[in-house]
Amino acid sequence: MAADAGALAGPAPRATGRSLGAPLLTGGVAVTYLSLVVLLPLAALAARAHTGGWHDFWAAARNPQAVAALKLTLALASGVVLVNAVMGTLIAWVLVRDRFLGKSLLNAVIDLPFALPTIVASLTLLTLYGPKSRIHNLAFTRAGVLVALLFVTLPFVVRTVQPVLLELDRDMEEAAASLGAGKVAIFRRIVFPNLLPAILSGVALAFARAIGEFGAVVLLSGNLPFKTEVASVFIFSQLNADNTNGAAALSLELLGISFLVLIGIGALRRWAIRHDR
Repeated sequence: MAADAGALAGPAPRATGRSLGAPLLTGGVAVTYLSLVVLLPLAALAARAHTGGWHDFWAAARNPQAVAALKLTLALASGVVLVNAVMGTLIAWVLVRDRFLGKSLLNAVIDLPFALPTIVASLTLLTLYGPKSRIHNLAFTRAGVLVALLFVTLPFVVRTVQPVLLELDRDMEEAAASLGAGKVAIFRRIVFPNLLPAILSGVALAFARAIGEFGAVVLLSGNLPFKTEVASVFIFSQLNADNTNGAAALSLELLGISFLVLIGIGALRRWAIRHDR
């Protein structure tokens, strides 16, 4: 009877993907928008950096002050990634798994660096950690720049890990606990493998933001060459000095580094997802 009913009903409808419009039209709009917003400005930057040829480009890129600024930027961005990977995951865990007074307020404060203009963040941090600070004077120091970068990149890991924690099946954790597994073993074997792709996504965004941040560090860094001058502030100073080729050269270096890092972390993220399966 079931077979007869199935035969009378006919073949099941095949699931088909439905596009919003003609593929050529929607694809053309997407490519055009991407070209205007991203590809053309990047191409203009590359052309500007090579205006004087490869010799002038490498001379600008090997400028000792530019090299020092780039090294400091990468070192601070790496520190930001390490701190955010740990603290961002911890904060996301607290927001999802714990209940306490003021949780909603804390959850809203996490997004404050996104909403606050970065120059306002720099002024706020300078007021708190400047020469007249009652806490500690971090103005015009590398530690102060690191604090500024941590401030603006905090939400990235928190907001990428938090949804994964919310959707994580806790039955596996309870089953492991019933079998005698400790909290550390449960986190290491069950929770962390599921969180790793999200953590990698968050730190990739944090790294890219850190190496290009300007507004949050411009006041607190003091722009001291070879000491606290980061790449973004160096580029700004070169533009003020009418050295657009030097500014474009370092900008192109930052672009290449960001692109390689994002590709590398993306590949690591895909490996983590396949390995978890």
